[in-house]
Amino acid sequence: MKALLVTLVVLLVLAVAADRVAVAVAEDRVAEAIEQRGELAGTPDVSVDGWPFLTQVVAGDYRDVRIRLSAADLGQPEGTTADVRLRGLHAPLSDLVDGSITEIAVDRIDGTVTLSYELLSRELGTDTTLVPEGEGLRLTKTVEVLGYEVPLTAVGRVTLEGQDLVIAVDEAGVAGVDLPGAVVREASDALDLRYGIELPFGLELTGVSPGQDGVLVTGGAVDTVLSGG
Repeated sequence: MKALLVTLVVLLVLAVAADRVAVAVAEDRVAEAIEQRGELAGTPDVSVDGWPFLTQVVAGDYRDVRIRLSAADLGQPEGTTADVRLRGLHAPLSDLVDGSITEIAVDRIDGTVTLSYELLSRELGTDTTLVPEGEGLRLTKTVEVLGYEVPLTAVGRVTLEGQDLVIAVDEAGVAGVDLPGAVVREASDALDLRYGIELPFGLELTGVSPGQDGVLVTGGAVDTVLSGG
């Protein structure tokens, strides 16, 4: 009885080890396939969840695939990152192994792209500071208007217009400086920003909000086929 128990434990350990090895190999293959068929600029960091994993490999059906994309992977400016979750990814094992996969079907994709505050600040000028404040952003910047150096502080609203992220400032304040209203209004316009967004995998924009490290843009898609490359 003891020998049988030992044998079962050894077999279980071997099964778990084989499962983990399969995870590592499959993650590499899936990452390469997603790079090619998802039309990415680099190979993403991929993790596949779910146990046992070997059954997913054999069936070619992966329940939960998580992808971390850098700016280089996305082909976007530094300060852009994305976290994407693919639920129900279908990729035959034989096609993954020999690299002949031509398309990847996915039941559902959810993604969040983070545009860092440093990135958005650069778009407004190197002396701009952006920090989250409630549901908006607090902006500070010194601009020159009609010969005046105007130190502005304002709270902007973050919205989506089509494929653009828009930061709109209603009214800016000028601390300790007495300036004509027309100057302040013109200076306030210098804090408005329109920034084009390209989400990976053809995701449709669904929302935007300020986050701790940057503006978060969310998107989703259902019954998607990745067939680029």
